[in-house]
Amino acid sequence: MIQELGSGDTTERPIRLGGALITMVEPRKGHEVAYNRWYERDHFYAGCQIGAWNLQGGRYVATRDLKALRYPADSPVCPDPTSGSYVAIYWIVAGRFKDWMAWGTQQVQWLHANGRMFLERDHIHTAMYTMRTEYEQPDGVPVELALDHRSPYCVLFIGEPLDGVKLDAVDAWFRTEAKLPNVVGAEFTPVPLLGDAPSDVPRTETGNRFAQLWFVDDDLPAVWADSYGTLGERLEAAGLARALFVSPFRATVPGTDTYTDQLW
Repeated sequence: MIQELGSGDTTERPIRLGGALITMVEPRKGHEVAYNRWYERDHFYAGCQIGAWNLQGGRYVATRDLKALRYPADSPVCPDPTSGSYVAIYWIVAGRFKDWMAWGTQQVQWLHANGRMFLERDHIHTAMYTMRTEYEQPDGVPVELALDHRSPYCVLFIGEPLDGVKLDAVDAWFRTEAKLPNVVGAEFTPVPLLGDAPSDVPRTETGNRFAQLWFVDDDLPAVWADSYGTLGERLEAAGLARALFVSPFRATVPGTDTYTDQLW
C-alpha cells in the first residue's frame, strides 16, 4: 500500500515494486513490422499501461546477433532459440499485485472481444512474477526506476535451483560471486495466471523456477563472454542452480521499425 511520508523522505521507498509481467512473443514472419506497430501503438498501453497500479513498462528485442548468444540450446522455456524476438516488461506496485492481475485479465478479454488483438504472433513465455529480491549497486538505480532509466540492454535469466537447494543460497551467490556488469538486477518468482486468462496465453510452469532481469548500460555483446555468457555454467558448477533460458535483449526505439529487419 502507498505510505504517507512527510518532508519528501524517500529513504524507506514509499513506492515499491511488488511484481512484474514478463511476456516474450514471436511475430510470425512477414508480419513483424505490423506486430511491432500494433504492440507499441496500441497493446503496450491498452493492455497494461493504462491500468491502475502499473508503475512502468519497457520493450526489448532480441536481434539475430543477440539470439546467437542465448543458451542453453535445448531450453524448455524457448525451445527454438531463433524465436522469442520481443520481450515486454511491466512493473506493478507493491500491495496491488492481485488487483492488477484481475484488471489485466478483464482488460485483455475486452480487447479480444473488441477486435483489438493481433493474431499473427505466438506467445513463447508469458508469466506473472512476484518480486523476490533486488541486487543493488551502491547508491545505484533503484529497481523501481529500472525501466525508466532506459538501459540499452537487458538480460532475462530463468533458472531453477538444484535438488535440495534453497533460493536464499542462490541469492547469496549472486550477491558475492556473480560479478555481473549491470545497473540493477532483480529476481522474481512466478505465480499462475488467473483461470479466466485468455486461452492463447500458454500456462507457464511455475514450480520452483525463478526469473532474473539485469539491466545493463555497458556494451553487452562486448562483455557477454566473460559475464552473462558463463553465468549458467558457473552457477551449476557451484552446485546451486541450472539455467533454463539466458538471453540478451536490446531496447526498442519507440515510434520506429528499428530492428524489425534483424530478427532472424
